[in-house]
Amino acid sequence: MDAQNSDQGFGVKAMILKASQRAGGKQLALHLLNDENEHVETHQVRGFVANDVAGALNEAYAVSRGTRCKQYLFSLSLNPPQDKTVPIEDFENAIGRIEQELGLQNQPRCIVFHEKEGRRHAHCVWSRIKNDNGLKAVHLPFFKRKLNTIAKDLFIEHGWKLPKGFEDKQSRDPRNFTLAEWQQSKRHNQNPKAIKAALQQCWQMADNKQAFTNALTDAGYMLARGDKRGFVAVDWHGEIFSLSRATGIKAKALKERLGSPETLPSVTTTKAMMSKELKALYKRYSGELKTIHDKEQKPFLQQKAVLLQSQKKARQTLKITLKNRKLEETKTRQNKMRKGLRRIWDAMTGKSKATRLQNEREAKISQKRDAQEKQDLIDSQLQQRRTIQNQFAKLRHAQQEDMQTLRAGFIKVLKGHQSLADLRVTFGRAAMDKAQHVHQTYTNDNRPKPELGL
Repeated sequence: MDAQNSDQGFGVKAMILKASQRAGGKQLALHLLNDENEHVETHQVRGFVANDVAGALNEAYAVSRGTRCKQYLFSLSLNPPQDKTVPIEDFENAIGRIEQELGLQNQPRCIVFHEKEGRRHAHCVWSRIKNDNGLKAVHLPFFKRKLNTIAKDLFIEHGWKLPKGFEDKQSRDPRNFTLAEWQQSKRHNQNPKAIKAALQQCWQMADNKQAFTNALTDAGYMLARGDKRGFVAVDWHGEIFSLSRATGIKAKALKERLGSPETLPSVTTTKAMMSKELKALYKRYSGELKTIHDKEQKPFLQQKAVLLQSQKKARQTLKITLKNRKLEETKTRQNKMRKGLRRIWDAMTGKSKATRLQNEREAKISQKRDAQEKQDLIDSQLQQRRTIQNQFAKLRHAQQEDMQTLRAGFIKVLKGHQSLADLRVTFGRAAMDKAQHVHQTYTNDNRPKPELGL
């Protein structure tokens, strides 16, 4: 059951819908129940014999074995804007519209909610195999186009600001990155969007080759000739970034400003320039800086752990409270239906019907009330979590600037713009000042704690 993701997968960064036809039910179940998320809630398992996600998707796989369909699942994620809180009902309505548009009505499905870093989103997975004598898969023609239309409508209906990519395909965020680019940046704990933004800024602020080279140097990169990709930027870790892909500038325009890439050193030569001594020194300096950064992050991580533990406890308490109250109220409503001869008399006079209808109305009111209490708690907790995350994001941004300044300093040494001795003095003084500040700020009783807004 290895995952086989369709190349028809749909997803645009910052938009609300992302979907694909796929196999690999076991791997998908592991992802949906991944404990790396701060909160995971199985909201619904419908149309399966199993009542859990793993069992349901395994069941979908077993049914698909009676067909020739390889991509027997349709997986969808619904991602509202990061700062928006969306009720469960709105997620359900959106899923219903998608079902109607794609022809997935009444297909077995699972809905799971994830929360992480103050953001809540939903996943819905359908079995594509129709449970009839034909056992045929639901055909999903042009689902990318249909989802794109629904996503745009959802943004408009909720009053959210439309991403530029909805308004004009040419204005989509050029910093969006591929999976390969994400993995490349993650190897060295870098932000892929920040890397693209830095390279784009270098291009925008330079009108000739020398100015561009200097701008790259200041950002911590060296200009080189790629094996097949023309102009590339090489960072201190030896990672290679295609300038055409990162800046969105075509090769012809790059050549007009930078000349022929043949005049540049190759990637191999460029990497060789970064001597073992400098690499070792950079590794030591960056390690020292990371130690300082870890100390800066520690109070935020501690506060997050305390908050999450408190939130999970509150949710569990509410779950038990709602369950017990539902049982009590159900029992009370049932007791309104009289027994024995009185029940027969009530049926003859129509009183039992009136009582039953009244019970149904009260049950709906109670269900709506319970759902609102649950939603209120989720909304409150999301806001608390966002408060910490916003503060943490500012800290991480400052730390990334620290690392970029360090990388730029080493590039200047390689270019002869700064001596290694000066770099040692500059970094040593800056690191000492920062370490002293961190010690005073984060290790005494007066250290600032993230405001949770409790």
